[in-house]
Amino acid sequence: MSTTSARHYMEAASPRVPELHLISSDNANHVFLADGSRLFEVNDALFAGLAEAMAEQGASLLPGLLASAGLSAAPYIDDTPLDAPAVHALSLAVAQKCNLGCSYCYAQQGEFGGKPKDMPLETALAAIDMLTAGAPEGARINLAFLGGEPLANRAVLKAATQHARNSAERRGQTVTFSITTNGTLVEAADADFFEAHGFAVTISLDGTRDVHDALRPYRSGRGSFDAILRRLTPLLSAQRRMQVSARVTVTPRNLGLRETLDTFLDLGFHSVGFSPMLASPTGKEEMSAAGLEVMLEEMIGCGQEFERRVGRGERYAFANMTNALREIRRGTHRPYPCGAGAGYLGVSAEGELSACHRFVGDEAGAMGNLASGIDTERRSRWLAERHVHRQEPCNTCWARYLCGGGCHHEVIRRGRPACDYIRGWLQYCIEAYLRLPAGAGLG
Repeated sequence: MSTTSARHYMEAASPRVPELHLISSDNANHVFLADGSRLFEVNDALFAGLAEAMAEQGASLLPGLLASAGLSAAPYIDDTPLDAPAVHALSLAVAQKCNLGCSYCYAQQGEFGGKPKDMPLETALAAIDMLTAGAPEGARINLAFLGGEPLANRAVLKAATQHARNSAERRGQTVTFSITTNGTLVEAADADFFEAHGFAVTISLDGTRDVHDALRPYRSGRGSFDAILRRLTPLLSAQRRMQVSARVTVTPRNLGLRETLDTFLDLGFHSVGFSPMLASPTGKEEMSAAGLEVMLEEMIGCGQEFERRVGRGERYAFANMTNALREIRRGTHRPYPCGAGAGYLGVSAEGELSACHRFVGDEAGAMGNLASGIDTERRSRWLAERHVHRQEPCNTCWARYLCGGGCHHEVIRRGRPACDYIRGWLQYCIEAYLRLPAGAGLG
């Protein structure tokens, strides 16, 4: 397929100087300042002056030009890493086992390279007590259930949810819940439970029937798509407090994103999001540069439909677009891509703590254990090493504080093969943000 739009946005997003990025549209010129992720409309003279300084490698002139236009500010982000932040979110690997045989799974088909195991209830309760005891009174905390397939240990999941609610209430805290599941074990009663506790439910689906069945079969090789949809019907119908979203892992074999997006939205999912497969344990299904270019073309196509629908006052729940527009609007600026190793930790079935759910059983992200507590020295070292200012080529990229340097687990395993894709997508989203009415599509 043609990837003309993707190539255009990748080229337009190419980093030239680390301080800023220029964006020209039909109606106005804008400058995006990396520090603080600030976006300003500027006059033609300033825009031309900035472009000339960048083209002639006159980066030393840029601070003066920005100061003369009143766009200078004290640094929003410096080199100082986070220092022992309070943990406000945990993910519990309540079942390190799975009934599917997805070849690309970061959890190595749910078992993280070990034997199948369930998290004992005592371990789950100890993790929750650590979370609620460590968070201040009145805090908002989150408890996530992952695996493997977390519904393979439904009894512990339910007991842990109730314990977390009771423990948080005693401390005046608000607790929210989420689960990521393959959907094959969902029961009708789960809809009532998730709705009662306001769960954010993420279903892993990789496309329409044929492509999903090829990528996410049962271990026997039988397709799982039809069984999942049958089991999801009660959840999709019950959504009020609960929100049921679809997450699509994109590989070279399921690049028809627009068809997938529209199919899933028509089924009643609250939102649909796409994430490229960048690092799998075996290297299977990983995206190449060519695949990422095709993916960007498809993402832009979905974004253009988002713009059309939103322009007509409709809701079009393309999660990647909505999330990007929100971050651009609020001026998100961060030295890390997420809370891994900081405000968020993963807990294995055996009570080992890790930087996030993807590092279960992985020494590269080990953070202590429930018995002895968080390894503060290791955690501090992790946060210092993973700061975006310490990452190459992030520290010379205009998008570094929107991106945060990329998923730690993927970067450690494979490096950064998706920088052009990420910048191209952000370029498109910034331009769309400037075209759309203020706040459009964010509800």
